[in-house]
Amino acid sequence: MALFVFQVGSIFVRIKLIITIILSLCTLVFTGCERIGLSTQGDGATSNNSSEKSRAYEQAVVLAELEDRAITESSGIVASRRNPGIFWTHNDSGDAPLLYAFDRKGKSMGRWRVSGAEAFDWEDIAAGPGPQPGTSYIYIGDIGDNYSRRNEITVYRVAEPVITTDDSSSKAGKQRTTEQSEAIHLKYPDGPHDAETLMVHPATGDLYIITKEFKSAAGVYKLKAPFNTATANTLIRIGEISVPNLVGGLITGGDISPDGRRVVLCDYLSGYEINLPDEAKDDFDKIWKQPMMKIELGPRKQGEGICYSLDGNAILATSEKRPTPLIEVKRKM
Repeated sequence: MALFVFQVGSIFVRIKLIITIILSLCTLVFTGCERIGLSTQGDGATSNNSSEKSRAYEQAVVLAELEDRAITESSGIVASRRNPGIFWTHNDSGDAPLLYAFDRKGKSMGRWRVSGAEAFDWEDIAAGPGPQPGTSYIYIGDIGDNYSRRNEITVYRVAEPVITTDDSSSKAGKQRTTEQSEAIHLKYPDGPHDAETLMVHPATGDLYIITKEFKSAAGVYKLKAPFNTATANTLIRIGEISVPNLVGGLITGGDISPDGRRVVLCDYLSGYEINLPDEAKDDFDKIWKQPMMKIELGPRKQGEGICYSLDGNAILATSEKRPTPLIEVKRKM
């Protein structure tokens, strides 16, 4: 029976992968239609489903390929708050609970094992405040659920390490260890969901998860800070969002800008930015109703990782599969 379940599960994953490839091809067709002025939007498009290309950003540039060959499936990326010019990433499912640091040239700055954490299906990473004032925390989203059957998901929170010169040489078997992490257990109010997008508001510390849906829109879920680490927290569904593609719910990554005024999302081929208007600056959740602009992210084989730079003046992206590119799209000044 166990073997049968495993085989069925493997077939399911393969079918899902095939669907993903087909949807990616459909996205290419959609993009082509955009470029020749054709419309592919139906009557059911949501209010934020705009396909206008952002004029706020320059052309995407590949800064480097990540040096650490152990990074085979960069599923999330975030700019370090305590180490300017450094970024953190992690692999998708199948790796140990490891964080990888690198600089703008792709040079490895070391590996850290997250103390007290397990890695079932790590999908995204974020940075934000936490229980200790003035300390930057890394949040790691163990939120993937290809079978939509996890009753609980977990976000690990750990104080961000300060990287030294000696740390940059840490490799397999000699990796550093973080401080003890906290496990924030979560459950959805409406049953299990697959998700690949985790975000933390830089001022409030509120946690956001956007589901990954093979349909027109994805759910936006929120957990208001502070969090209970003694028992499971129930997320609140605050709305839905759709990126301007044929399958608008297929969202694979996201980040909130350091000033808390913008959100960047991505699917397998493009990035999308949403801006919070001045009149809504005191109510961040109004951002989910705003129009979004498309941002070209350059060559990505399977794009899932995206973040803002530390100063908020650029968007960085990685891709699963090796060699792993580090892509930058600068904001026009």
